[in-house]
Amino acid sequence: MAEFKSGFVTLIGRTNVGKSTLLNLLVGEKVAVIANKVQTTRTAIKGIVNRTNSQIIFTDTPGIHKPKHKLNETMNETSFLSIPDADILLFLIEATSEDIGKGDRLILEKIKESKRKTILIINKIDLVKRETLLKLIDIYSKEYNFEAVIPISATNIKYRETILEEIEKNLKQGPAYYDIEEYTDQTMRQLAEETIREKALKLLQDEVPHGIYVEVEKMKLRKNKKEEEIYDIEATIYCLRESHKGIIIGKNGEMLKRIGRSARIDMEENFGLKINLKTWVKVKEDWIDNPSIINKFKLQ
Repeated sequence: MAEFKSGFVTLIGRTNVGKSTLLNLLVGEKVAVIANKVQTTRTAIKGIVNRTNSQIIFTDTPGIHKPKHKLNETMNETSFLSIPDADILLFLIEATSEDIGKGDRLILEKIKESKRKTILIINKIDLVKRETLLKLIDIYSKEYNFEAVIPISATNIKYRETILEEIEKNLKQGPAYYDIEEYTDQTMRQLAEETIREKALKLLQDEVPHGIYVEVEKMKLRKNKKEEEIYDIEATIYCLRESHKGIIIGKNGEMLKRIGRSARIDMEENFGLKINLKTWVKVKEDWIDNPSIINKFKLQ
């Protein structure tokens, strides 16, 4: 019988390169928030893949970007702090890059310092020609001795097994750190908060920037008249300005209803039970630089 292997794998890359999409593809469950916007992931989220002969614990990190305030600084810090703790790094870049940009160069230097085993994942290959891709592979291969270079499209499941096999090949013998039924270390409260935030980001488009965060104040399990289990969840969406509050609520409360409805459907699917969700919107102008709030996003 083959020896059992385990290890911690960190996904790292610039903002919006597809790390969260890839994490959800690899884990096979929705553990990371996906929105077509930069800086969607704010904390280091773990996803767990249990295979016949291995357990792989993935950490999705915030995208590296130029910090404009305390939250940005904390997000970058979280990403870089996760590098030395990883057994293997998945360094995600975009196939559309013609050279190594500033952000990718910064990450590459951190990888070189760590001397960690690294697999280079080139995402969004459907957007470029073969010659462009080969040129990019050549540029990066001269910079670091990657264990493998895997060109992919993170939305296509056919690449899942290729990546998982390459990771397993590079893992050492070790125990299962989590129960085989688990696929994330996030609590239900965290998953609820992230789901509501994702729906808000998707539905609000570019009208409200990333100046929102969600806090679940109440989460209680009860049985209804039909003896079905139901979760009562009460959550507040905090925003930076009064004008944002109006946009989030929408005309006659329609936008807030859409956000709530969309989040509830997702949570019912993820949690496997009925959800009674109530949401409010409040203005908290300084939260983005407030240490007591920002600390929630630090690597635990």
